[in-house]
Amino acid sequence: AAAARAAVRAGGSWGRAIEVPGLGALNTGRFAEVSSVSCGSPGNCAAGGFYNTDRSDHSQGFVVSEENGRWGKAIVVPGLGALNAGRSAEVNSVSCASPGSCAAGGDYTNRRNRTQGFVVLERHGAWGQAIEVPGLGALNKGGYAEVNSVSCASPGSCAAVGDDDGEHDQGFVASEKNGRWGQAIEIPGSVSSVSCASPGNCAAAGTRSQAFVVSQLNGVWGQVVMVPGPGGASDGLVSVSCASPGNCAAGGGYTYGDDEIGGLVVSEENGAWGQAIEIPGLAALNKGGDGGVDSLSCGSAGNCVATGNYLNGSGNSEGFMVSEENGAWGEAIEVPGLGALNKGGVADVNSVSCTSAGNCAVGGDYADRHVNGQGFVVSEENGAWGKAIEVPGLGALNTGGEATVNSVSCASPGNCVAGGNYAAKTFRHFQGFVT
Repeated sequence: AAAARAAVRAGGSWGRAIEVPGLGALNTGRFAEVSSVSCGSPGNCAAGGFYNTDRSDHSQGFVVSEENGRWGKAIVVPGLGALNAGRSAEVNSVSCASPGSCAAGGDYTNRRNRTQGFVVLERHGAWGQAIEVPGLGALNKGGYAEVNSVSCASPGSCAAVGDDDGEHDQGFVASEKNGRWGQAIEIPGSVSSVSCASPGNCAAAGTRSQAFVVSQLNGVWGQVVMVPGPGGASDGLVSVSCASPGNCAAGGGYTYGDDEIGGLVVSEENGAWGQAIEIPGLAALNKGGDGGVDSLSCGSAGNCVATGNYLNGSGNSEGFMVSEENGAWGEAIEVPGLGALNKGGVADVNSVSCTSAGNCAVGGDYADRHVNGQGFVVSEENGAWGKAIEVPGLGALNTGGEATVNSVSCASPGNCVAGGNYAAKTFRHFQGFVT
């Protein structure tokens, strides 16, 4: 915690990774990870994920909060134990609107061995009871539902999206208003991501044979808008971010040629979604034909960053980033410095977060020269990207050689949190970290 506070004072330098406090005591099954982090203000964040309760892969979801630069202890999501009769639960997404006011969502298995989606709220720094997403049980005909993404515009005003029937490619959206969750609304397609710019004004994105977006305006969800990719076909959108009502961007991938995959982005301006475009310059990098967007974040209207992965001509996995400036997407570039770290030829960019135009952070993983997995972060300050670095202190924790950054969140320029997991060889198990 002291290192984290020192990093904040230093103005943008990353502190040392620490094991999530209290998670070791919960993680008796020896596999845990931080899936998502979110910050309401500098030094006031929340994280969520899962841990195994035994060696039979039974799992439970946890949350942990940071207050004034100090991380508390990880706790089982309150109420989730009673829901999770099938003993398989996890937190997939966390979003904080302000310090101590957050929401989390994920999935659990009920007593009939059916997977169901849940949401849970933090108010004034205290986590409430997890509940099944209202109305989702009636939609979940196939017995597989989950919350993939949550987003909060203000305390008591959030949205959650996900899948409601794994067999028939159906999804849902649900909204919280004045602290109460409304009924889930079915959407024709799997919904991957949601972003809310203000209360009642959100956008969600996903796929059903083709990419789609759906917008909420003044609390009312509109019709699904299909987003054809270059050449008329697209696989789907996996990430969406809104800087202000009606000004959003989304990214994903599309299939072309002989089952090759390329990256695409699409922007919304003043409430109107434009045409999806192939990411400029990515084709020149993506000689292996397997590239797409995994995460996208907008610092202001028309100023966003999309990140993802591609295969180079040698078949190695590399990470890329591409920036939108004043509504125009630039050329994709390899993540600065990542190639020098990625001696093992396997890199992934998993998350990006932007607080304002030109001030962002990115996280992911790479294989070092011993082909051990390591986590990295890289920051942009006033439009200039630094070089990717191994997460400070993570190497000392990661004695098993398998670490990754799953999520990053920035509350203001130079004040960010990253979270993920690492392998502790001494105990032969995986553990979650934050930095």
